[in-house]
Amino acid sequence: MFNDSDERGAKLITGSHYWHNYSIEADVMLLAKDGDAGLVIRSSDEELGTDAYSGYYVGLRIMDDSLVLGRAGHGWVENSLTLEPGRVQATQWYHLKLLAYNCNIVATTTLLRTGDTNTISVTDDNCLTSGRTGLRSYRSGGIWRNVVIKAATENDLVAMRGNPDFKQSSHRLDDNNFVGFHASSPRGDLYPTNLNSAPHPIISTSIGSLHLNLSPAQTIATIRGSVILASPELYVQGATGGVAVPRPTVSPSLRIGDQVEVTGRVLASDFSASLENATVQTLWEDAPIPPVTVNALQAATGAYDAMFIEVEGYLTGKHYGQNNTLVLVLESGSQSFRAILSRGRGDFLFAKLKPNSLLRLRGVCVVNPSVTENLTPFVLLPRSSDDIDILRGPPLWSAGHVAIFAAGILCFALIANSLYHRIENWRLRAILEERERVAHEIHDTLAQSFAGIGFQLEAIRTSIPSDLHLPHQQLNLASELVRHSHKEARQSVATLRPEAHESGDLLSLLERSARRMVEGGHVEIVTTSSGIVCPIPLHINDTLYRIGQEAVANSIRHARPTRLSIGLEFCNNMVRLVVSDDGCGFNPGGELGNFGIRGMRKRAASISAELQIKSKPREGSQVQVFAPLPPRITISSFPRHVWMLIKEYARHVRPARQTNSTFHR
Repeated sequence: MFNDSDERGAKLITGSHYWHNYSIEADVMLLAKDGDAGLVIRSSDEELGTDAYSGYYVGLRIMDDSLVLGRAGHGWVENSLTLEPGRVQATQWYHLKLLAYNCNIVATTTLLRTGDTNTISVTDDNCLTSGRTGLRSYRSGGIWRNVVIKAATENDLVAMRGNPDFKQSSHRLDDNNFVGFHASSPRGDLYPTNLNSAPHPIISTSIGSLHLNLSPAQTIATIRGSVILASPELYVQGATGGVAVPRPTVSPSLRIGDQVEVTGRVLASDFSASLENATVQTLWEDAPIPPVTVNALQAATGAYDAMFIEVEGYLTGKHYGQNNTLVLVLESGSQSFRAILSRGRGDFLFAKLKPNSLLRLRGVCVVNPSVTENLTPFVLLPRSSDDIDILRGPPLWSAGHVAIFAAGILCFALIANSLYHRIENWRLRAILEERERVAHEIHDTLAQSFAGIGFQLEAIRTSIPSDLHLPHQQLNLASELVRHSHKEARQSVATLRPEAHESGDLLSLLERSARRMVEGGHVEIVTTSSGIVCPIPLHINDTLYRIGQEAVANSIRHARPTRLSIGLEFCNNMVRLVVSDDGCGFNPGGELGNFGIRGMRKRAASISAELQIKSKPREGSQVQVFAPLPPRITISSFPRHVWMLIKEYARHVRPARQTNSTFHR
């Protein structure tokens, strides 16, 4: 079997879960100088991951020239036999054998080039009784050949333990840790030769097993791992977890990625552990380890405490914290957490971040209450501002943006409405100016011509002898017609002039026009007004004036009234104009042929007004116009006002389209 990967590790498992007493042996070659490679026995509960199984392992490790025998339980507990310096090397063939008989585990290694053999054995009182077998490597590639698996007997156990030529170490496996002695150690007085004689046994263990040491007795442990954070506190991560190392004694300065060995007093809780009063020794430089991608709910369980992780969340707040730090408050689903970053270059990013932005953060996950202050389940400690990426800015349709957008639409609608009415006023003024021009033309042409014709007829009549009665009679008739036409022309000029209805309010303008029409007659003009008077837009005022003027003219010409009433009533954003008389009346059923009435209806429709005509023979007549006034726009009335504008626009556009289509046909 060949594995050329030198990453975090790999394992290959085969066999039956019911194998009990058996052995596995093979020739093994390591391909890198940093890690280890070896054999697995009695494996069960396997999952993805180098140490994600329950079983025993024996391997050769180059960095400390040791034969390692350990037990994995989705974590790692080991004991090692240190060999002579330089004994374990890469690209050398070794023969490894691992035997399990009841609760006795024995392993041997033989350098094939020289034949030198070493043995290590343990007794596990709470042993794994059966399981599969396999191959395993960690941070090193490896080659395995001549793999042999066979049943083991007690004689095989005695043979491996009892060879007097073996340099061996005998141990007992306590519940979680190997306790025994090392045959030799290159680390001086830090590790006593007999660990049982130390006041507190030194345990070489995995980081993931530290939080299991909940005994009140002080325990000194040694772990190995990679530096994932050096300041403000040291964090070290291995294959099975991470650990905090507060205020350590460090040999030289540490960098992210350095492989270190840490020895200190274990301080453990349910989900986290730290090594107090620790001594840190740098083993070698290495590349930083990549983050583990998790979600906030997974990080909140504590399973990734003191590990370098990557997590995403929405920024809900930010503030300056104690000790010159920057604090980000984030949420991911229903889970909230915080990120604490040192200032410096982080100030620029801190000012740039906007609430509700989606961030991706990399940092050390900490669940220790001394750091979280019980405000959130965990805190993330990014190493620098480069560990924070902005994936997406605040969403466009946030509550604030929707409010701004609605305010913008409201302002735009108000401006459009104001512009619409201004354009309508400009159009009406253009019409009025055209009427004024026509009035001047009539005054300067027809009216002057009628006056000249009348003067000439008068001169002709004077020059004809008085005894010619017929010519005098015809000239008198012609002069009367000219005077009447001149009067009509003057009246038309007065009606068309814009100052005629700009010089006062609607009611007074109608009264003035009616009195000019009945001047010299015996018709009584009565005007009434009710309601709260409000300004009438120019185009509505002009249209009502024309309708009222036509109604007054029709009454005077056809009804022969003695009393003419003009009323104006204001109520509920509406104005009501009433023109009534006590004349002879008429039959409204024949009004379709009346050009004046059709003109009044057309004018009323142009301002969305309703025209009503009531009349009976010998009972007088009444003309009513109900014209809506533009309401005062408020926030609550704005949608209704916009809808009315749309309806009014559609009412004006539809007839125009019909006219255009008829024209094209």
